[in-house]
Amino acid sequence: MPDPVSPRVPADWAQLTPQQKKDRRFDLWRRSAERVEFVSQEAEARYKVAIERLIAVLKVEEPDRVPVSVNVGQLALEMAGLDFHTAAHNPDKAIEAARAFNQAHAEELETYTMGTFFSLPARSFDILDNRVYAYPGHGTALDGKGYQYVEGEYMTADEYDAFIRDPSDFWLRTYLPRVFGVFEPLASVEPVTDITEVFAMQLPSLARPDVQAMLQRLLDAGKELTRYQEITRPEMAAGAANGYPSMPPAGFAKAPFDTLGDTLRGTRGIVTDMLRQPEKLLEALDVVTDLTITSLLGSPLAVGGLVVMFPLHKGADGWMSEKQFLTFYWPQLKRVIEALVGEGIQVSLFAEGSYNTRLDLVNEFPRGAVHWMFDRTDMAKAKRALGADCSIQGNVPSSLLVMASPEEIKAESRRLIEICAPGGGYILGPGAIPESPKLENLKAMVDAARECGGYPRK
Repeated sequence: MPDPVSPRVPADWAQLTPQQKKDRRFDLWRRSAERVEFVSQEAEARYKVAIERLIAVLKVEEPDRVPVSVNVGQLALEMAGLDFHTAAHNPDKAIEAARAFNQAHAEELETYTMGTFFSLPARSFDILDNRVYAYPGHGTALDGKGYQYVEGEYMTADEYDAFIRDPSDFWLRTYLPRVFGVFEPLASVEPVTDITEVFAMQLPSLARPDVQAMLQRLLDAGKELTRYQEITRPEMAAGAANGYPSMPPAGFAKAPFDTLGDTLRGTRGIVTDMLRQPEKLLEALDVVTDLTITSLLGSPLAVGGLVVMFPLHKGADGWMSEKQFLTFYWPQLKRVIEALVGEGIQVSLFAEGSYNTRLDLVNEFPRGAVHWMFDRTDMAKAKRALGADCSIQGNVPSSLLVMASPEEIKAESRRLIEICAPGGGYILGPGAIPESPKLENLKAMVDAARECGGYPRK
């Protein structure tokens, strides 16, 4: 947990309770205002009010009013006449579109849209032959929107032992060659786990033309990524400068089951494994759980960050039975959450799909330790099951933000506020990212929070 000038872990950190560590992280977030060059006094005031509002929510307390989370999807690009392919390959144009949108609408939407959201480093991905993401011009049509993950069986059913024995070697020589074309030569390079003296067996690989070509492509991708960062890095502080804080990230992670199911085995593979080789799956899940904890707590972000966000993919209603959820999904995720909570890190869980059948199974942490974002879950049920101990967020349907009228959006937002706001700990927002929402609908959602989201002052 660093001071704001020279990041370092305080000497007394190990003696603090988890809540004391969390409070230190909150205080550091508050003090971030000291390092921001605000565009105006109004922006500074807005920034400080927003932080206090969000901290109150995370503590499951009543702020001055219900905060609202707005995601504009592709709207800023569309209003600038820019397609995603152009934005992804030209970050300067994406940033220009976002700045124009923010100048016109940031204050009324209470959010600052970042151009980097539209400008993934596509040129570097092209050079690397990234096979796990499809985006316009690379797996999808040029006029497509956004990017998609390409799930596959990147680890076969008989490779569990190799992964469990040496995950790093598996990632390097098996997984990467399958998901990035540039890394294909690594599949036939000697492993580096059995070095006995000065790289003796592995060094000749550097003389292979395919390995040299791989290294050159990595250099080219690195140069392109440097160019991308030089364009996008100055924008990263723009939201704060204009008075719109974001929760400081302490990392990003997935549930161990999702890591195996999304990244390695694929949905069909891991569902089959639950039935055909459950013990081997559990052994691998333990390995992934330990790796996840070590990676998160060892990250520089964990020193001064606040929130680790988890998108929960395969634990939703209908994906597995309750028994399977309590065997393969929740215990491993719970162990990761407990490790983060012990360090005062706020855990944010995005329950994709519906979690109606899971709500009574997952409230196992101290008050304020976990923030839940809901997609299609019944918010009244979520409030009853979790609202006393967890902050919750959601879930104005994205379909309504795209298709409904402002009056319908305002009515739905008011309904959610009436259900979820009492007692505090609630953020109004969409259930998922709306691809092309109507601007007037986003405004209606914000207006509802402003009009009926206030708490009576004592």
